[in-house]
Amino acid sequence: MVMVRASRLETQEAATVSRLDDERARRDDERAERVLSHIILPASCTMIGVCATIIGLVKIVQTRGGPSHVDEYSALVLLLFLVSAGASYLSIRHTARRLFSTRCELVADGFFLAGLFAIAVIGLFFAYEII
Repeated sequence: MVMVRASRLETQEAATVSRLDDERARRDDERAERVLSHIILPASCTMIGVCATIIGLVKIVQTRGGPSHVDEYSALVLLLFLVSAGASYLSIRHTARRLFSTRCELVADGFFLAGLFAIAVIGLFFAYEII
């Protein structure tokens, strides 16, 4: 009788520990998901500043070197980073609405990557005087 009770207690303790481990793992996953938005927001804001600087510098050089479309393309990339920053902010702000927050984070990630790719292509084309 004592052995049966001890066995039941061990089984219950094991189930409790398993549930606690599952809960802890779920919380850690949620934290890891939220980290991405906290990284994208300041990086997007920085890239907005980089794009604005490019636009200003190209406008100054344009008077001496002739026309270029780099400033116009940089303005479009700036909009990509602006959408990324906005979506990242919404993701951080609305963590209680999990589905909405996750979607905003995915949008922020996608626009951020598109902006990085676009600014790299613009730099490459500008270096080889394609644009």
